[in-house]
Amino acid sequence: MPRKAEPPRAWQRMLSGRRLDLLNPSPLDIEIEDIAHGLARVARWNGQTKGDHALSVAQHCVLVTEIAGQLSPALTREEKLAALLHDAPEYVVGDMISPFKAALGLDYKDFENRLLAAIHIRFGLSAAVPPKLGVFIKSCDRLAAYLEATELAGFSTAEAEKFFGKPKDAGLARRFVLKPLSPNDAAALYLKTFRKLTP
Repeated sequence: MPRKAEPPRAWQRMLSGRRLDLLNPSPLDIEIEDIAHGLARVARWNGQTKGDHALSVAQHCVLVTEIAGQLSPALTREEKLAALLHDAPEYVVGDMISPFKAALGLDYKDFENRLLAAIHIRFGLSAAVPPKLGVFIKSCDRLAAYLEATELAGFSTAEAEKFFGKPKDAGLARRFVLKPLSPNDAAALYLKTFRKLTP
């Protein structure tokens, strides 16, 4: 009788030693050091940015958190932590540009959301982001994308406004200097920000 084929491997080994099941992620297998390490090595804009290094997702997440704090100084530490973690699933799935995510369909988004829920639980947040906070974080994400697009990714102002919206606060861009960091420095910045936001 022929042997049954084993199901394809659906887990990834992390540098921490954890083995993360991608189809059924457990909060117990998630470590912030793995997230920081992975996100610092994932390039935004498919690497098409100016500078000696690619702009990493880790650095983008810190930027979104800083923008959120500037726009809403009353945010709690937990709300800022949700902003920092908004792209955390990309430490294992990578940063796909939005048009490609749309082409893949809703199953991809569901997969990403399950992983994000496990990450939130691991760090003491509710599994799902409250809708109002989710909308706010998305607006900060779009503003970060606008700044990155115009300062690093070669977009004209008109192009960036068309795809990401026109910033209501024209002076906000001057408060952020976007200089892509090396992977090790980006990971360190991400971890430093995380530790400020956790007890």
